[in-house]
Amino acid sequence: MAEFVRFVNNGASLITPAVVEKVIRQLPVWKAEFTQIEAPKYPHLIDQLEFLANAVEDTYEGAYNELPYFALAEAVFALTYAHRKVDIIPDSIVDLGHADDSSVVRAVILQNERALEKYARAQGVDWKTITAEP
Repeated sequence: MAEFVRFVNNGASLITPAVVEKVIRQLPVWKAEFTQIEAPKYPHLIDQLEFLANAVEDTYEGAYNELPYFALAEAVFALTYAHRKVDIIPDSIVDLGHADDSSVVRAVILQNERALEKYARAQGVDWKTITAEP
C-alpha cells in the first residue's frame, strides 16, 4: 500500500485549481461511467468513487467548506485515475483490472479518513459503507 500512497501523493501534487475545474465539468459523465464498472472482487469501488465525486462537487460548489485542499486534490486524482482508459492494470483484465483503481481510491480514503468521515457525517452517509474492505 505504501507504493500507492506515494503514487497518490505525487499525483495529487499536480492537481491545480484549473484541473479541479476541468474535472468538475466532466464529473457528471464520469459518475455515470463509474456505475457501469464491473468489479465483483471490489464491491465497494463504485460507492467509494461516487462518494469521492460527491465530496469534490460539494467542496467545489461551496456546499461543504471543511474538506482540506490536499484531500480534495487526492480525491480528484483518484477520480481521474479511475476514469483513465489506460492505467497500471488494464481494466479489461478479468478479476484484476480494477485492483489498481481500488488501491488508489483506498489510499485516498485512508490518508484522509478524518476529513472524509466528517464529510460523510455531514451528508448522512454511513461511513462504514465507504470504508468497508474492497
